Amino acid sequence: MRFMTTSDKPDNASDATVDAPAEQTGVAAQDWATAAADPQYRAAVVDLLGALAYGELAAFERLAEDAKLAPTLADKAELAKMASAEFHHFERLRDRLTEIGEEPTHAMQPFVAALDGFHRQTAPSDWLEGLVKAYVGDSIASDFYREVAARLDTDSRELVLAVLDDTGHAGFAVEKVRAAIDAEPRVGGRLALWARRLMGEALSQSQRVVADRDALSTMLVGGVADGFDLAEVGRMFSRITEAHTKRMAALGLAA
Repeated sequence: MRFMTTSDKPDNASDATVDAPAEQTGVAAQDWATAAADPQYRAAVVDLLGALAYGELAAFERLAEDAKLAPTLADKAELAKMASAEFHHFERLRDRLTEIGEEPTHAMQPFVAALDGFHRQTAPSDWLEGLVKAYVGDSIASDFYREVAARLDTDSRELVLAVLDDTGHAGFAVEKVRAAIDAEPRVGGRLALWARRLMGEALSQSQRVVADRDALSTMLVGGVADGFDLAEVGRMFSRITEAHTKRMAALGLAA
């Protein structure tokens, strides 16, 4: 899940996930006012927005930290611009939670430990590992949220997809990592191992968090959101894995 950070969806992976079903039915065809009459659905969306909001706040912090590792002033400025975009996404989610009568800090709190734990376990050792983490690890989360967004009410779906817009990190990361591998091919092996570790950590972390949140888990297996059953959850993770493989190829790394 997007209990990581940034909001990239590289073009080469866009065909592996869907933003919305072709024909909206059930909750996906309703607006927020109608759908939120179901208290379980409301709780699931509050959880989702809370998780996203803290993810965006953490993205802002992490990109600012990553900028310190940047080898050039131009790279530093590029990361600062991306950090600013992530903070703007956070503000939109925070304002939406307030608008629907929820306290943003309270909505984010259940996800702080999981997200902070993920970042502690996957702290990059250098500039290149940081780029791969943002591009590969965080994009896994973004793919997951796009899958979920397809089953949300129209108002929530529009907001979630908007805050998942690419901040520019995808193209930037691909350019820098491929250039580094071209200059020193041995770097590729190390980064490929790092990306595999990120994939495993990201999926296991998201599954643990969802399992701890009843409303979110119910949404995934079909109790709230239309169209999700256990078989579909399996297919969803297959699509996410396929997108990961394409991202690895874009970086010039073996999955």
